[in-house]
Amino acid sequence: MKNYPEDADEFMNMFSSEEACLDYLEMIRWPHGYRCLRCSDKNALKLGRGLYRCQSCKYEGSVIVDTLFQDTHKPLRLWFQAIWYVVSQRNGVSALGLQQALGLGSYHTAWEWLHKLRRAMVRPGRDKVSGMVEINETMIGGEKSGKRGRGAEGKTLVLIAAEKTQWGIGRIRMAPISDASSDVLANTIQQMVEIGSTIRTDGWAGYNGLNKLGYTHVPMVNPNVKDEDLIEHAHLVAALLKRWLLGTLHGAINPKNLPYYLDEFTFRFNRRTSNSRGKLFYRLIQQALEIDPVPAKLLAVVNG
Repeated sequence: MKNYPEDADEFMNMFSSEEACLDYLEMIRWPHGYRCLRCSDKNALKLGRGLYRCQSCKYEGSVIVDTLFQDTHKPLRLWFQAIWYVVSQRNGVSALGLQQALGLGSYHTAWEWLHKLRRAMVRPGRDKVSGMVEINETMIGGEKSGKRGRGAEGKTLVLIAAEKTQWGIGRIRMAPISDASSDVLANTIQQMVEIGSTIRTDGWAGYNGLNKLGYTHVPMVNPNVKDEDLIEHAHLVAALLKRWLLGTLHGAINPKNLPYYLDEFTFRFNRRTSNSRGKLFYRLIQQALEIDPVPAKLLAVVNG
């Protein structure tokens, strides 16, 4: 089977049935054949509809168990159509747009699906950014300006790490943070940036301990130059993020849901040069098979 469809017509031909969707998931999840999810034995009987019975321990495992698709009551064809629609929209997707595109009867279903797919946009154990990296914080949400280090009511502080390359901005990583204290910044940066990288920041004192963590810290301080010109890549990413949030969500952001939106923006930004919807579709399917299932009740509240 081909790895991914090139266009919408090919997509419809490749996934014209539930069986075709199941076969595609099996190809991606088990490229070398089924292996028991409990005992890892390869000797299994295929029962149909992606279900196998291990001949050693008798465990019955499905291709969708322990994945984003687990316990779904909707056809996989509809899920595939949702994923194709999401990767086809360059500027993001709203729950209302997804509901209308798929003909879903419930806005809540569209909202849940989008948040699950956004969660899949971050690959478990994903690579950290590296090399020359610019880091800065930005405030998201709220109506009033915030105070650095402590945040502000209704606002969420987001840490941005952007690779600086000879061609411009490379990959990015983002994470909401509780404050801009040295401990919080250090812990978050270690999750996003490879040790040994060179990190450029402004003169905020919270970054002063980075050299002790194995980074080369270069504070960019010049009283005659604005911060956004000294660490321009991180500031540009922050501006693009805010513009994207405004265009996609019209400024209505529940802080509990912000991590999902950061994941989507990061996924789209890091693949902004890709001209193949099919490759993006394949990647998102692949990552949906790698994440644990998310019960709807654990998703943050609707609206925002």
